[in-house]
Amino acid sequence: MPHLFEPITFRSVTLRNRIAVSPMCEYSSEDGFANDWHLVHLGSRAVGGAGLVLTEAAAVTAEGRISPEDLGIYRAEHVAKLREIVSFVQAHGAVAGIQLAHAGRKASTARPWNGGRFVPPADGGWTPIAPSPVAFAPTYGVPREMTLADIHAIPVAFVAATERALAAGFRVVELHAAHGYLFGEFNSPLANLRTDDYGGSFENRTRLLRETVTAVRAALPPELPLFVRISASDWAPGGWNIEDSVRLARVLATLGVDLIDASSGGTVAHQQIDLGPGYQVPFAERIKADAGIATGAVGLITEAEQADAIIREERADIVLLARELLRDPYWPLRAASELNVDVQWPIQYTRAKRVPAPIS
Repeated sequence: MPHLFEPITFRSVTLRNRIAVSPMCEYSSEDGFANDWHLVHLGSRAVGGAGLVLTEAAAVTAEGRISPEDLGIYRAEHVAKLREIVSFVQAHGAVAGIQLAHAGRKASTARPWNGGRFVPPADGGWTPIAPSPVAFAPTYGVPREMTLADIHAIPVAFVAATERALAAGFRVVELHAAHGYLFGEFNSPLANLRTDDYGGSFENRTRLLRETVTAVRAALPPELPLFVRISASDWAPGGWNIEDSVRLARVLATLGVDLIDASSGGTVAHQQIDLGPGYQVPFAERIKADAGIATGAVGLITEAEQADAIIREERADIVLLARELLRDPYWPLRAASELNVDVQWPIQYTRAKRVPAPIS
């Protein structure tokens, strides 16, 4: 059996294969509430055969949303619909996971199809908070520099969100520390200009993430895994780089993190990314080899053989697909057919299943 379709276990949670649905913002919520769009969007990927279905970034506070239409988990009332989604996803063989997030200085922006510009308080937005009062780009709002009280409130908010996620039934929790959102801002010297205990040195800049990981790990049952998504490189001179990522991953492993989801970029607008098929896979490979922790590879992974090779060659432990799963929610079923692997289909769809040819 190709490695892409071998199960993998994190603590007590077993994924039926190595294919995960990468978190993808849908910008379709009102006051953070999930709705039937999220049920169908996430549910169809479970029916389509993914091993792990992660929600989009779910904000741990209202002010931590990227847009006013982002998913949230900052109210007890958010749990009921999320529980319905989890139930459907897991009834169809996938593991349900949630990505917890705070957008930091990239908060309060319009949906991409509405221009993506800053939404001021007068138009239903808010003033973002960040480690330093520097806007991400001219079209973004200037954030308020966080006080120590603001900083100390962040792990508390993530723990409360974790408790709600457990109430909803999620079996995997991922912290979003990538793409220039709050934790990524603290990590990067290009966004964090502080001179106190949360700025300057590597230890200081990563302190908030480490404190939050420690708090969330303590709130999670020991049998459930914790993932962290990072930007392995800022793709900009003087910024966060792969050496920093390996160093951070080693520390996070000692704090009880089970997998590093290795993405990149998003911290500064002047980044220069060298795009190409699987362009971020080397980050996952390097972190896995040098930090001794499981990794997830993401970014322009589109073909079955490509994904299988990443796993087979031990460059990463899982692959996370985003746009390709928007194009084809049933990509895992198609990939199994292309790789000549016999996997279980939803019984309602078996009339369309092609049985793999015997291997001579």
